[in-house]
Amino acid sequence: MDMILTFRFITKHVFLNAWILVLACCGVASSQELVIDFESAQIGKPTPTWSEKGVTFGLAYAPKKNKSAGRVSFFPHLGSNRKGIVSAMANEAIPIRATFDKQVKSVKLVLWGSTTSSAFVTAFDADGKEIAKEGLERVPVRKSPEEQVPFFELAVHANGISYIEVSGSQPGGFVAIDEIRYLSLEH
Repeated sequence: MDMILTFRFITKHVFLNAWILVLACCGVASSQELVIDFESAQIGKPTPTWSEKGVTFGLAYAPKKNKSAGRVSFFPHLGSNRKGIVSAMANEAIPIRATFDKQVKSVKLVLWGSTTSSAFVTAFDADGKEIAKEGLERVPVRKSPEEQVPFFELAVHANGISYIEVSGSQPGGFVAIDEIRYLSLEH
């Protein structure tokens, strides 16, 4: 009798482990969050677009106040020396657009901004229709000059996100994307 029970126990566990292995190989068992943190970017070198891990960053539209080419740039976070991507257009508040090469279902951002800024992240589908939005009327600010500028998080969730736009800065201000985390629809 003990031998039969032992055989059933081993058979059951071998079958369960094989099933878990099959699910994991097919990508069903768990989702993998992809992270972009801009640490490989060069500070102070404006560029029209910047790409990493299947995401292309650029301005949401061309500048309207002048004929210069729209650009993004990388800026250091004072106090931590982490890097964030910002609009390089100082006299015009143009949102940053992050376009995904494959549709995603969740985007989480770590941000920081200038004291006069709001912060909004808006998600769009492939047709340019707004499908999710999250934001703050005012970004968190430091309470004293000795403190570092605080980081904060915003997230959007919806099936079929093709791109997001980060907005809210005033001309002369900024909202910097420090980090972006996302899950594709395939997971």
